[in-house]
Amino acid sequence: MLTQTTTRVLEPSDLPAALAVLHRDPVANAFVTSRVQVAGLDPWRLGGEMWGWYEDGMLASLCYAGANLVPLCATPRAIRGFADRARRAGRRCSSIVGPAESTALLWRLLEPNWGPAREVREHQPLMVTDRLSDTVAPDPYVRRVRKDEMETIMPACVAMFTEEVGVSPLAGDGGLLYQARVAELVGSGRSFARLDRHGKVLFKAEIGAATTQACQIQGVWVAPEYRGRGYAAPGMAAVLRYALADIAPVASLYVNDYNTAARATYRKVGFQEVGAFMSVLF
Repeated sequence: MLTQTTTRVLEPSDLPAALAVLHRDPVANAFVTSRVQVAGLDPWRLGGEMWGWYEDGMLASLCYAGANLVPLCATPRAIRGFADRARRAGRRCSSIVGPAESTALLWRLLEPNWGPAREVREHQPLMVTDRLSDTVAPDPYVRRVRKDEMETIMPACVAMFTEEVGVSPLAGDGGLLYQARVAELVGSGRSFARLDRHGKVLFKAEIGAATTQACQIQGVWVAPEYRGRGYAAPGMAAVLRYALADIAPVASLYVNDYNTAARATYRKVGFQEVGAFMSVLF
C-alpha cells in the first residue's frame, strides 16, 4: 500500500539529487532538465512543482507538474505514487507527455478521474543524431530570427502550433504566455527561419530545450504553399548544424507516428529512432 510520504514536492535544496536523476537520460529529459538548470526547483520560477519518488531514502524518480505533467525516469511504482498525488491535486495541466511506457501507465491510472482526453497520441517516435548528414546540404538561407522580427515569426509560430496541437495558442490569455515563450527563444538565438522574397516565413524551427548534453528541436514548419518543394530537409539540416555547433553534442526531436513525410525528412537528415514519447492532450 503506497503511503503519502512516498512522494513529496522537492525543494531548492534537492537540486543536486534531482539533476542526478535527470542526467540518467539526458535526451528524453532535455525539456525539463533545461528548465531546472535555469530556474532550479522553486515552483514559482520553474513554472510548476517537481515531485520526487523515494526508494530506500534515495530519490529515484521525478514528475514535473506544471503546464504539462511529465514523468521522468519513473518506475511503475513511482508512476502509481505520482498518479495518486495527481488525483488528489486535481488536473491543472493541459497535457501529459513523456516516455511512452511510463506516460501510458500514468494515463491509465488518471483517465477514470481526468478523462476523457481531447486527443491521445500513443506513439511519437523519439529521434536523435549527433552528426550532420553527408547527403543533405544545409539551406544557406536559414538563419537565426532577429529580435526585431517578432511580428514576422509569430504568425508562423501560431499556425504551426494550431496545426500541431489542434487549438490556438492565443486562446485563454490572448497568447501572452505563448508570445513570451517565442520571444524567449528568439532572444536566446534558438529560433530559425527562412523568409521568402516577400518577407514571409517559408520554413521555421526552434531549439526548444537546451542543456550541455542534449538539445531538442521543435516547431518544425513549412508554409503550406511551399510544401512538397524540397525545403524541409535542407532547412532541418541548417538548424541541425546550428544545434550541434553552438548548443549541444546531441540533437533530438519527437514526431507524430502518422506524420510519415516528417519522419522521412528527419531520417534523410540523419536522425534515427531510439524510443517513443506519448502525449495526452486536454
